[in-house]
Amino acid sequence: MRAFGAFQRSSLLLRRRRANNEPYALVPSGSFCTDNGFETTSNGSSRVSIFDRHLKRKQRDRAAWLTRPNDSFVDAVAENLLDRLEDCRKTFPTALCLGGSMEAVRRLLRGRGGIEKLIMMDTSYDMLKLCKDAQQDAHNDNIETCFVVGDEEFLPLKESSLDLAISCLGLHWTNDLPGAMIQMQYKCCWKLKLYHQWKCRLALKPDGLFLGAILGGETLKELRIACTVAQMEREGGISPRVSPLAQVRDAGNLLTRAGFTLPSVDVDQYTVKYNSALELIEHLRAMGETNALLQRNKILNRETALATAAIYDSMFAAEDSSIPATFQVIYMTGWREHYSQPKPKRRGSATVSFKDIHKHFESENQSAQPS
Repeated sequence: MRAFGAFQRSSLLLRRRRANNEPYALVPSGSFCTDNGFETTSNGSSRVSIFDRHLKRKQRDRAAWLTRPNDSFVDAVAENLLDRLEDCRKTFPTALCLGGSMEAVRRLLRGRGGIEKLIMMDTSYDMLKLCKDAQQDAHNDNIETCFVVGDEEFLPLKESSLDLAISCLGLHWTNDLPGAMIQMQYKCCWKLKLYHQWKCRLALKPDGLFLGAILGGETLKELRIACTVAQMEREGGISPRVSPLAQVRDAGNLLTRAGFTLPSVDVDQYTVKYNSALELIEHLRAMGETNALLQRNKILNRETALATAAIYDSMFAAEDSSIPATFQVIYMTGWREHYSQPKPKRRGSATVSFKDIHKHFESENQSAQPS
């Protein structure tokens, strides 16, 4: 019944927006999440779900109204991610910007990558409307932009339709992160029983580029500690208040498992200062980064919240009375396989041993030293 109700609301919203000639497309997913933490797919199978995707969409809607103009942290992450386009000699005429900090990516592109057509996709209609309004206020940079309401876990894209896919601070909220990345590589198909068939095909063209930035496991470590201590003191136990995040060592495995070639992973750590823990929470709400766990405790006691803020201040406050918050960002780069890309030599084909190379460098260093 919940699945049928969600589909009815999606279909009604789609008809309403088509009647108003609005340039948005609503793409309902072929799976629905239940309260017990399992997701039922079209073939009747189930898989474990960690995040409440419907709640995350509502949080994104709220963030569209709370978002800060020119957020320095978000802009720094987007700028660092887009800098990788300047290292590429080729151009990317058709690009997809997938969820997360879309508005910052769109604003900071500044002609990088030779992008001619940009597809902006998010689960939140309000977030897309915010980006569309921001685009109208900006100067025309000859980039054709279209907006699509869709889910990262079920990409509504044509086969080999993209030269570039960008996700800035969005993919860490997907239940199946490898699956979402695999959709950039392999043909997939889901069927919503008795209603429609939605296909999600090979998205990136051969030699297409994927750029992604996700929050790493060290993010908000100060808040985790303060929450744990406060809950132990006030409630006698703990419940998850901060979502689980990927570790750095797993990022390369994600790219390889998704079938990307020439994978590259690097990490940056940002420290943002706030006047109080409450200001940090407001910033997280404005970014749409608040807790969306399915198995979360939906009630936060006022005493626990105040104790968390007090412990945060007492344990981590700086000399200027500000409190730091750590954000670890993992940057991922991967290419879709193409014959022109460099490939590793066959195992055992080396003609020079590492021992000989080591001896060669040692002899060079000795000869370079003054006598």
